[in-house]
Amino acid sequence: MIAMLRIGSITKRTLREKVDVHLGLLRSVIFTVAVTLIALSSHGAWSQTTRTIKIVVPVPPGGGEDILARLLGDQISRAHGLRIVIENRPGAGGVIGVEAVSRAVPDGNTLLMMSPGFVINPQLRKVNYDPLTSFEPICQLVSVPAILAVNSASPYRTLADLFDAARAKPGDLVHATTFGSVFHIGIEMLKRAAKVDMILVPYPGAAPAVTALLGQHVTSVFYGYPGVVDQLKSGRLRALATASRTRIASLPDLPTVAESGYKDYEVDFWFGVAAPAKTPNEAVSQLTGWFTAALQAPEVRAKLDVQGYYPVGLCGAEFRTLLRKQYGEYGRVIREENIKAE
Repeated sequence: MIAMLRIGSITKRTLREKVDVHLGLLRSVIFTVAVTLIALSSHGAWSQTTRTIKIVVPVPPGGGEDILARLLGDQISRAHGLRIVIENRPGAGGVIGVEAVSRAVPDGNTLLMMSPGFVINPQLRKVNYDPLTSFEPICQLVSVPAILAVNSASPYRTLADLFDAARAKPGDLVHATTFGSVFHIGIEMLKRAAKVDMILVPYPGAAPAVTALLGQHVTSVFYGYPGVVDQLKSGRLRALATASRTRIASLPDLPTVAESGYKDYEVDFWFGVAAPAKTPNEAVSQLTGWFTAALQAPEVRAKLDVQGYYPVGLCGAEFRTLLRKQYGEYGRVIREENIKAE
């Protein structure tokens, strides 16, 4: 009996010791995790470790914004061990995708791929965001030269030829455009500068507009270089001028609109990236570094060159200034020309 009591006592004591050991280990693990979380938080590392970043593209797959988002997303993913998800959210001229990002948590994990429509759409239709206050601009990534072109069978060989004909027969020349796009606003600005009257016919995109020009159903088009480059190379279309500030490297003999007599005229199509307003400065700085570095990668630059995209890397306050400038300029044209959403 005494032996059994001793055995029972030893067993209970052993169990208590084992429990105490396990509790001690558990407390140690909890303490270690807590200290690690505090350290990560204090150094901003918690939000910067491997994570998923979603880039919302407000147009369907295959468009210029989509191509650029996937190209840079892949480069950033490989360089920094991140998971980059491209989410296409088309609709309402891009408004649906933009509104979705404006409502996202401002933690640096949801970004918007943007174009000039970002500052044009809110001036044509009701939106639930303010392009100048609802977002934190990261960078203007690339610039895409805009080209004014005619059919190669056209008698017009210079911008002056085209506008002289427009003045001689007001309202007789027909220009293809995309309603509410920067190309629509750009041709309105050029018409005003040249004091000419041309009929504008809206098309749903560059492809159908160029097709109409190839069929000689319209006189001219004004679109991004990638949308007309194949037809220019084949000789089916003729470029009269580029709206860029400088000449295009691949078309060195093509004058700018400014060189053609319209000083200070400049319209560029571009793509950029932004985050929701109130995204922490630390996250913005890191994203800026990632995107600018991606633009400099040789393999990325080679692919951009094929697309006709020119790396810009205008970031932070300078990009914000550009957005405010274009918002004002394009808004003035929209009001004065009484351009309204269809």
